[in-house]
Amino acid sequence: MNSLWNDTDAAQYSDELELRAYTSRLLGQNPALVLHGGGNTSVKVAQTNIFGEDEAILLVKGSGWDLATIKPAGFTALRMAHLLKLSKLERMTDLQMMTELAVAKINPEAPAPSVEAILHGGLPYKWVDHTHANAIVTLTNTPEGEARIRECFGDRLVIVPYIMPGFDLAKLTLQCYAAQVNPRTVGIVLMSHGLFTFGDTAREAYERHIALVTEAETYIRAKSQEPRTKNQHS
Repeated sequence: MNSLWNDTDAAQYSDELELRAYTSRLLGQNPALVLHGGGNTSVKVAQTNIFGEDEAILLVKGSGWDLATIKPAGFTALRMAHLLKLSKLERMTDLQMMTELAVAKINPEAPAPSVEAILHGGLPYKWVDHTHANAIVTLTNTPEGEARIRECFGDRLVIVPYIMPGFDLAKLTLQCYAAQVNPRTVGIVLMSHGLFTFGDTAREAYERHIALVTEAETYIRAKSQEPRTKNQHS
């Protein structure tokens, strides 16, 4: 898999939201990463509120928008302070979560935010990319999936057991991140779900994603060429 990043194209975008939409489209236009409108992306920014105060904001993909064609209007601005408080709760129903995410919106008319907004907000990185990459899911959706992820990536990825998307997933992922993060961490694998990458720049988060998926593709090809044992034939 090749990076589609183009310096000339990227230079056309004058602000972080436009750049966020650009790299989101790079992900969304690759069917090996995103199908049927899946995946979500975010960027953390500072905005001045009506009181003249700087406020930390999460711009996250809105529900109903497709990463392949998303524009700046497809991102919803949420107050980070509210998201971080939500991430500290022990439990919350998904209905409560969606209500609270609506409360966190800067613009009430903006689209409903991604169900994974709390997870995006809780990760301590400016740019966050999430897809359901074919190669990653090919590795995770096997009985020995965690061992294969470890064999392929070592300790560079935080591994999160499968759980349905929603508040419980956000809570578990942030707990696993806190327990497993190390200086080599470049992403998170959600078992039977997909991949998160992050970075200080849009390019870093995107190209980490492409590099990790490429490693998974290479690993799968190598394994498929290994001689099969007698038990594998039976």
